[in-house]
Parts: sequence; C-alpha cells; structure tokens
Amino acid sequence: MAFRGPKVWLWRWRRNPLKRRADTVESWVVLGVWALTVLAGTLAASATADSVGQGLARERVEWRPLVGRLTERAPGKTPSGGSSSGDKVWAKVGWTGPDGSAHTGQVRVGPGSAAGTPVEVWTDRRGRLVTRPVSASQARLRASLVGALAGVGVATLPLAGGRVVRAGLERRRMDQWDVEWARFAVLWGRPTS
Repeated sequence: MAFRGPKVWLWRWRRNPLKRRADTVESWVVLGVWALTVLAGTLAASATADSVGQGLARERVEWRPLVGRLTERAPGKTPSGGSSSGDKVWAKVGWTGPDGSAHTGQVRVGPGSAAGTPVEVWTDRRGRLVTRPVSASQARLRASLVGALAGVGVATLPLAGGRVVRAGLERRRMDQWDVEWARFAVLWGRPTS
C-alpha cells in the first residue's frame, strides 16, 4: 500500500515546481465539473419537483368524486360475518359525467356487491374515470422524491463528462512521462522499458 502524506487543503492550486500544465488544467476541470454537477442537479431537482407538484395540485382541483352505480353484480361471494378482508374485485360501473353524458368503466369493489350498489368514482373534467387524487402531503412527498431522482440523474451527466476529460488528461500525462523517460534513458545508456 502506498504511503500518502497528510491532506493539504487546496493542494491542486498551490505552487509546486513539479506541477505540470496538465495538473493545472485537471484542477480547473475538477472544480468546474463539481460546480456544474451541483448547479445542474439542484436546478433539475427543483424544476422537476415544482412541475410534479403543480400537476398533482391541478389534479386535486380538477378531479371530482361522483356517485356511480354497479351495472351488474360483482364477481365473487359476499364475505360472511361482515369480515373486512380488504379483498376487492373489478366490476362494471356506470355514471353520468358533468356534461350529462353516460359513462361506464371498471372499478374495484367488494366481492359479491349487488347491481345498483352506489360506488364512489373519480372523474376528470371530461368525465373520464381516474384514480383518487393524492393528498397534499402525499403530493409533496412524491414531488420531492421525483425531483431528487431527476436531480441525481442530471447530476451524473457532468460527472461522467468530467471523468472522460480526466481520463484523457491522464493518458496525455502518461504519454509525456514516457517521452521524458525515453529521453533520460538515452542519457543513462540503458532502456527504461
């Protein structure tokens, strides 16, 4: 294992007679990549979280509950003894949209529910069947999670680009070392490789 000396703060920017131009370029690339990573990740996370939050808030405002009725008996048997097992089955339901038009769709209801049983359905402005909108606290959580995921995803792009640039700088630095070692090998009278 190689010995490493004590960490020196801002070592990349300190004067050093052994530091080459490639080392200086690399130090600025590292600084630029980290700044761009933080900036891009933060902006992407914020913009995405705002967009998702606004969309979910719009759903809470526009989506409305209506009372529909089962058009046929739900499959399955009615649980005996009033047990609430939480099992739901898909059944056909009909409802009247905001414009007065008749609609039908599939919703989850208790097994064995009779035809004509009232069921709550959620619809959008056009009367199409939608799911119940999320609450304000659920919307904040969902927007935060999606925003964080987008921020991390966008932040990986500058990091990956920086790694590619640094790999190119490293190759160039190793090529320069090879040239200089070859020059000294001639002076010493023996090959170095």
